Amino acid sequence: MRMSKLILFLAQATAVGLVAAAVLVWFMPSLQREPTTVVEVRERVDSGTPSGGLSGPVSYADAVAQAAPAVVNIYTAKVITQRAHPLINDPLFQYFFGEQATGDRQRLQTSLGSGVLLSTQGHVLTNNHVVTDADQIQVMLGDGRSLEAAIVGVDPETDLAVLKVTADNLPSIVLGNSERLRVGDVVLAIGNPFGVGQTVTQGIVSATGRNQLGINTFENFIQTDAAINPGNSGGALINAHGELVGINTAIFSKSGGSQGIGFAIPISLARDVMQQITEHGAVVRGWLGIEAQDLTPALAQSFGLKISQGVLIAGVQRDGPAEQAGLQPGDIITALNKQPVSNARESMNQIAGNPPGTELLVQGLRKGQPFTAQARIGQRPPAAPISPN
Repeated sequence: MRMSKLILFLAQATAVGLVAAAVLVWFMPSLQREPTTVVEVRERVDSGTPSGGLSGPVSYADAVAQAAPAVVNIYTAKVITQRAHPLINDPLFQYFFGEQATGDRQRLQTSLGSGVLLSTQGHVLTNNHVVTDADQIQVMLGDGRSLEAAIVGVDPETDLAVLKVTADNLPSIVLGNSERLRVGDVVLAIGNPFGVGQTVTQGIVSATGRNQLGINTFENFIQTDAAINPGNSGGALINAHGELVGINTAIFSKSGGSQGIGFAIPISLARDVMQQITEHGAVVRGWLGIEAQDLTPALAQSFGLKISQGVLIAGVQRDGPAEQAGLQPGDIITALNKQPVSNARESMNQIAGNPPGTELLVQGLRKGQPFTAQARIGQRPPAAPISPN
């Protein structure tokens, strides 16, 4: 009896062992295939296939490939004259120093920047400060060609300049719509930082419509955190489709390097400036001939006014359009052509946007009483002489 129970126990144990071995053998292929599944997932990610509901490109190489050939490096040179010391012609000075006593000395100062080819005819858009006072300008294309450039015209008030190069088979960039940019849009900056060669950095639009920064007279900047460094000035700010949306202009930095706050001129503004320069050699803007300042709450209170927005005329140019229209210092402008104005910069932009000869309806307050005046806009004097190059 005991022998039969022992045989039954051994039979049961053997059966359990066989089942366990069968289960282990059954799962072995699955255990061996698991690493293969992981590799396949990585391959799908590397191939750029969206997963998990995410959207957007994994690489911006196509956008860069479209725009980069039209972004150029700009090298400028100018001769700097160092004036001699006033004592250089003194006989006693020459007695002691002899031939070492020389007159004025000249040295060559070089700088670098970037630019963008906007047409196959060779028009290059860049910053005015890149080419200011340059005696020689060389443009280096992405294909290695070096071309001498001439200045078509400059606009110091927006810090823009148009150059012209002559060559065959020139590339050109596709223009985007900077007015449709939104905070958070991906942008890429292409330029020649520190002269190391063409470089691409990536970021997002941090803000639009930045002004009152004291950089230019007319400001409407795109702010971005794409790295912009010295040498990027005049280069391209493009969107994720490789379209030009801005001209990189300035950085906010305490160290001189990128700190994630860069500014670009919207292409909508830059295109208008370039068109006027190529057609007229300069930018023609409207001008009223007033010195204006914001109407602050403290000023409004001192004038006994209840309004909080407007522009105070602090001065009037003699024989200018404003004086001819009867405007006086102390007048407060509240609307131009029936459009309310809130600050001096806004009113300046509105006036400048009208061609000379345009009739402008000025509404405001004089000694607390409403008044209207009809002014004929004149042409804004240039901020600086245009380079003869």
